[in-house]
Amino acid sequence: MRIATWNVNSLRTRIDRVEALLDRHEIDVLALQETKAREEQLPLMGLQARGYEIAAAGTNQWNGVAILSRVGLEDVEIGFPGQPGFTKELDTPAEAESRAIGATCGGVRLWSLYVPNGRKPDDPHYVYKLEWYAALREAARGWLDRDAVLVGDWNVCPTDDDVFDVTQFKNSTHVTPAERAAFFAFLEDGWVDTVKPYDAGYTYWDYYRQRFERNRGLRIDFALGSPSLADRVTGAQVDRDERDPAQGTGAPSDHAPVIVDLA
Repeated sequence: MRIATWNVNSLRTRIDRVEALLDRHEIDVLALQETKAREEQLPLMGLQARGYEIAAAGTNQWNGVAILSRVGLEDVEIGFPGQPGFTKELDTPAEAESRAIGATCGGVRLWSLYVPNGRKPDDPHYVYKLEWYAALREAARGWLDRDAVLVGDWNVCPTDDDVFDVTQFKNSTHVTPAERAAFFAFLEDGWVDTVKPYDAGYTYWDYYRQRFERNRGLRIDFALGSPSLADRVTGAQVDRDERDPAQGTGAPSDHAPVIVDLA
């Protein structure tokens, strides 16, 4: 089985690229982040014609997650237990955003995750990000005893090797000790970075100043597998060609798809 994850940065804008990716790599399950639309707004006919079932969660032009599967789509769950919410207004209750969706596909429990960005270390969104990590970790402990995988945009560079120049991020999120500790806590619990042994390259390049062309990127998209699932991994890759502005039709996402093969 071949699974993939991709922060698509608007499914409506990049539907042609998504369909081409599915065809090119013969992907069985694709997790998407930043779909940026409600389910009824998504262009799904071409995906359905290819034999994919779709589960999606989205409320507006921000966030949004989805799972496309041609090997079954069961037990769909929008949001994980204890998922925190966020609000800018002190007198407004915090509501969970469209950042997590889970489903069982071909016997694998898969979660498509879009971790909050955090914005700045002194921003309330940064506190929300750390709370989100902690709540996900607590929920994920209950999934370790089965074939499960946590895929998506984790918005963290776990090590200095995962960022093109860590000195440029000294006052930014993604590289703070608290964020890195939150990520490594999943590994300590038993989750496995299934992609790194095969491809430890960057997965994200800002549109700013030709970052892709100069390979000034970040590795922030991951597929963390449970022990039993990690034992089934036979290969993994980052499809950098999909990020190349010279490839495909229309503008690319700022993220590249990450693909994992399972025996």
